[in-house]
Amino acid sequence: MNLELTDEQSFLRDAAREALSRVKTVAAAREALEDPAALPDLWPTAREAGWAGLLVSEDNGGAGLSAFEAMLVMAEAGRVLAGIELLGHLPASSLLDAAGDSRVAAVAEGDLRACFVAAQPPGDLERRWTVEPPSGSVRVDAPVLASDGTLRGRVAWVPDAPGADVFVVVATSADGEPVAVAVDADDVSVERAVRYDATRSLGHVSFEGAAGVLLEGVGAPELARAWFLAQSLLAAESLGAVETALAVSVAYAKERFTFGRAIGSYQAVKHSLVEVLRLRENTYALLLYAGWAYMDKPDEFALAASAARSSAGHALDYASRAMISVHGGIGATWEHDAPLFFRRAQLSRRLLGGVGDATDRVASELLSAA
Repeated sequence: MNLELTDEQSFLRDAAREALSRVKTVAAAREALEDPAALPDLWPTAREAGWAGLLVSEDNGGAGLSAFEAMLVMAEAGRVLAGIELLGHLPASSLLDAAGDSRVAAVAEGDLRACFVAAQPPGDLERRWTVEPPSGSVRVDAPVLASDGTLRGRVAWVPDAPGADVFVVVATSADGEPVAVAVDADDVSVERAVRYDATRSLGHVSFEGAAGVLLEGVGAPELARAWFLAQSLLAAESLGAVETALAVSVAYAKERFTFGRAIGSYQAVKHSLVEVLRLRENTYALLLYAGWAYMDKPDEFALAASAARSSAGHALDYASRAMISVHGGIGATWEHDAPLFFRRAQLSRRLLGGVGDATDRVASELLSAA
């Protein structure tokens, strides 16, 4: 198997890096701690680059690419803590594309921004389709689609909900089966929420009799696939942040001297940075696996995406702590970038079921296979 990027994938990655380099996103992340309005609007960049339609088929006006190409873009966004609303948009666009919804062309162009209101598929520890609770760790039931076609329920901590134009909601029907419903923003109540990382757009979404369009042909397998796609995208974004944390830490370890020696020559520093590199390599390998499984081995995608999410969450948590440690005192101040990456790590590892759920899913998949 050839694990090298194709020319087209390399071009996509490099183009994403160049496009994001035009905006000082890390500086904006610091300013946003005091004023969330300081964040730049990066959706025009996503539209111009064609990222909105990455996972939409060419017949419906998209690029017709696969999950791995989307991961490459997300990794570049993670490198610079860019708050692009792709984590919510891309899984939603894939479901609209699968259903052939009338809005999919506008979504692929970026004229409409979609938001995936996800529900966690059943597993060994939880047999229901569940969503994030407003507080605590006990998950709650997904929204319910009533017999009259209206939605009722509330989903907390939805990535990229504020400002979205159409919501693709995972709900359960009266008979308990999972369904996907597309709801216009006018019928949805969104309460903006900010936690840890100001660059991450989050919202609490409420449906009280909201009228929606049932997405035909989208059942439990497609909804589970969208959930694990979101897991892999979040993992890729975390990988990009790990790579920046490692590069910045290594550069500082080479130039900072103490007692006449570069601090990178001390074992404690060397070992911590090598561990970051090891975690990065493990995560990248698992993302390659997830990208391959998405198209070529769908029955292994849940395992691959969960493993990547589990590994990436641990990698970014460790890398951000190592970044603070290597930089000593300055790494603990708001003037340095290290705390911004630490904030990203702590929020990312809690979203969409959290790293703990992904790890449990891996254990379940492996034990079932055994």
